[in-house]
Amino acid sequence: MSRPPLHRPAYELTDAEKRDLTQLINQGKPLPEKYRFILFEDKREVELVWNGKTRDVCTTVLPFQSLEHIDEPRTETKIQEDLFDSRGRQQKGWTNKLIWGDNKLILSSLKSGALRRQIEDAGGLKLIYIDPPFDVGADFSMDIEIGGETFHKEANLLEQIAYRDTWGRGADSFISMIYERLILMRDLMAEDGSIYVHCDWRVVAYIRAVLNEVFGANNFVSEVVWRRSSSTGSSKAISNKFPSNHDTILFFSKTAGQYLYQRQYTPYSDEYLKRFKYDDGDGKGLYRISDLNTYSQATLQRLKAENALIEPKSAGANYSYKRHLQDTKGVVIDDVWVDINFVNPMAGEDTGYATQKPQALLERIIKASSNEGDLVADFFCGSGTTAAVAEKLGRKWIATDLGKFGIHTTRKRLIGVQRELKAAEKNFRAFEVLNLGRYERQAYLNVSGRLTSTQKAEALATKEREFRELILRAYKAEPLQNEPFFHGKNAGRLVVIGPINLPVGRLFVEEVITECRKRGASRADMLAFEFEMGLFPAALEEAKAKGIDLSPKYIPAEVFDKRAVDRGQVVFHDVSFVEAMPRYAKGKSAKDKLTISIELTDFSVYYTQGAAEAAIASMKEGKSEVMCEQGQLIKVSKDKNGVVTRDVLTKLWTDWVDYWAVDFDYLQRKEIIKVPRGLGLAGTLPGVDPVQGELADFEERWTGGYIFENEWQSFRTRQNRKLELTTAEHSYQAPGRYTVAVKVIDIFGNDTMTLVPVNVG
Repeated sequence: MSRPPLHRPAYELTDAEKRDLTQLINQGKPLPEKYRFILFEDKREVELVWNGKTRDVCTTVLPFQSLEHIDEPRTETKIQEDLFDSRGRQQKGWTNKLIWGDNKLILSSLKSGALRRQIEDAGGLKLIYIDPPFDVGADFSMDIEIGGETFHKEANLLEQIAYRDTWGRGADSFISMIYERLILMRDLMAEDGSIYVHCDWRVVAYIRAVLNEVFGANNFVSEVVWRRSSSTGSSKAISNKFPSNHDTILFFSKTAGQYLYQRQYTPYSDEYLKRFKYDDGDGKGLYRISDLNTYSQATLQRLKAENALIEPKSAGANYSYKRHLQDTKGVVIDDVWVDINFVNPMAGEDTGYATQKPQALLERIIKASSNEGDLVADFFCGSGTTAAVAEKLGRKWIATDLGKFGIHTTRKRLIGVQRELKAAEKNFRAFEVLNLGRYERQAYLNVSGRLTSTQKAEALATKEREFRELILRAYKAEPLQNEPFFHGKNAGRLVVIGPINLPVGRLFVEEVITECRKRGASRADMLAFEFEMGLFPAALEEAKAKGIDLSPKYIPAEVFDKRAVDRGQVVFHDVSFVEAMPRYAKGKSAKDKLTISIELTDFSVYYTQGAAEAAIASMKEGKSEVMCEQGQLIKVSKDKNGVVTRDVLTKLWTDWVDYWAVDFDYLQRKEIIKVPRGLGLAGTLPGVDPVQGELADFEERWTGGYIFENEWQSFRTRQNRKLELTTAEHSYQAPGRYTVAVKVIDIFGNDTMTLVPVNVG
């Protein structure tokens, strides 16, 4: 990073000041604030300053992997037949993108990676709406309904790390997080693009200052006040201040004066319309104004000359304006919005997300600052409201989130939108679920910004070592000394711990396989807090084909509970098990011989959340709580006498299934990614030429995997809890052997896949 140019002030440093500055620099200590303005030129009159501020932003460019392609088949595609295949599924044009991962890495990779060209070809990013996690601590946990009871699912480690990185140092860390991401968003936007940032009283002052610095105060457009509800009943208990009942939405443009804004209206109220006469017999819906008699004669003569008045039909009656109701759009919407309530828990759009925003709110924003066909984005998408509304309004979209359950909720919601638009015979686009194909190693805990690079590396190495020792002790594994890759050994199996703050991906699995073969090892356990979506079973099949028994296991959050570790109560659960069976058509016709359906026959999970015994001990008498223990959700109750009873809520294996989908020909579509030419899959060189500023040249590579073509699915919603266990019939075009992929997503949002071979004809 280059230094600002030296400033030549009228004020000259004294010899003593020069000595003091030299000494402070040699000691690695910060300079007094006054010297920043004396030594360096900075023309900004107002600046937001916080601990650890830097203008450096992430430049990592990682390839995006397409895990799943989702598109409801259309029966009528003649209008745009070149965009669709014979089944009515989209094969050309922009595909909407739902991306799972850290949005800092996503934004950096979108900015300088291969997808940047797709964004530019789609007309550029015209509108961004974000609702960052200003409601601290509430964004990644969720309530899950089972058997009429509610289970509170805590955030996993990756989500906890994101929370810590955002709020670990309070306002400083939040501002650092949003500042870097806003810079990356700005660089992605079209020149006439706009951004809306949603916040509340906690952070609005900070975000306004950050937006001023990133976009420039001249690019401020509006500050919208959204009153969340017409009632303040929930705030009546607050007696020492004015109840809070509004959020703030800050609207900035990329370029001053070049943004799109289309005035929005609300219909006239019933009280207003009572003043009008709708029909005088000719069907034209004429308005009636009661105060024309107060107009001057000159005004009346002008209106008559313009043929804008109708003479009264009787003496003493009023004139009427000759204006048609359909020519009047309504009342102009200003920057105070009081007509949109928060999401009603009983509403059809409710997904159960505490931070979910109403569709009407996003509809107003998207209509105001984009046109049909424009590309809009939400990089904190949560339950997917922005994407759902954008699809309904005919916009292209990109939506990203760190929470796997948020991605899953959005996927279900967008499938519902596709079905809705299909039923109404309206156009819609396919969307794909993506993640980043390779993650760089990052610090899993904050390391003081005042340390030198060497000191940071040493501190990080110490923390990682302590972290792994804790996990190995909980897993009852023997640590391995002087071993560069594997961390331990347990019952004759090598043990490796995956990346601490990121999901284990395909490349890490390939590395495990390679290291096993180097050592002549045939059995290994792979421990991780999170696994990449769609990773299994293909990765395990690859390991098995190379003679390696690879067992992936989830690390439970209880490893951080020293008492649970000491007592041996920490359970590492396996990846879920899926069983599905093909059902062949019973007819004897040629078509019947090519027709199958798939039945989901079993699903097993092994989750445990929280130390049950400790939770029961702390439970108050007369209370009950739902717990997750060894693959069962259990309602634990303690009566007034302290007697504890347990009631299993997950009585059937189907209770764990939230969603399942089928690809009837899984091996037909290879997963192709784009990487900078000349690099392997793990290449992370910047995709932008640092000299020319042009996008680098990319080449296509096959990852060795396949894209899951979502051809049939059944899932639960809050409004409909039913689940089909057998697919509709599917007919193949030709006889032969096919591989069917069955994907199951459980009530926690974790996915498991199995492959089913079929032989038809």
